[in-house]
Amino acid sequence: MRGKLLEIRKKRTRTSHAQVVDELGKAIVSGAFPVGGILPGDVELLERFKVSRTVLRESMKTLAAKGLVVPRARVGTKVTEKNLWNMFDSEVLTWHFDSGVDQEFLLHLYDIRLALEPFAAGLVAERADAEEIEVLRRLATDMAAQGHTPDSLAVADLHFHLAVADASHNPFMRTVGSLIEAALVGMFRMSTPPSHDGYRNISATHMLIVDAIAAGDVPGARKAMENVIIEGRDRILASSSIPQRR
Repeated sequence: MRGKLLEIRKKRTRTSHAQVVDELGKAIVSGAFPVGGILPGDVELLERFKVSRTVLRESMKTLAAKGLVVPRARVGTKVTEKNLWNMFDSEVLTWHFDSGVDQEFLLHLYDIRLALEPFAAGLVAERADAEEIEVLRRLATDMAAQGHTPDSLAVADLHFHLAVADASHNPFMRTVGSLIEAALVGMFRMSTPPSHDGYRNISATHMLIVDAIAAGDVPGARKAMENVIIEGRDRILASSSIPQRR
């Protein structure tokens, strides 16, 4: 299940740089390298990853750009406080899901989705052309297709929400698509798969968004998107496998 869901994300070449960033990023987010701690020195990391100093240096720059570490002269590379981490970065968000998240984390994530996506749906109701509306209608319809698996439904859901961000004609909305992507993938990995009736219901609730957009109903589009997000939040929080606040 986990391997298939990871295929939802855009495929990236597995370079040495990407491997170092991924392994160190996961270790930092999981707490293996705790906040305030110092990462192993270059000699140890070079031996561990079998990479050049250039690759290691660029990997540290990438982690620093994500807010996870900061170099300290004569001390080493320090893991920063969590409030400095870039939570809009898709890799940082994915590492959180990989290490295990609790309800508080999920609620924070849904807060952000509720702040952004309903407004994006309202923009689409104002700005979308007939072709964009037809794309959204097709994507909503696809969610009710026969033979869906949890993985394929996650893909269909993701495509719909990214299409809404695109049709908002706001480049900032499209930029947060990586957050939407990581959130939806992570949540489908954690939630109980819906029944086929559940698939049809998901399609129907998304179609309400499309209908409001097609009617140019800005408040209606916002409310329909809000309802979809809240329904998804309630479904995943009902899962007994998700721990309460730590």
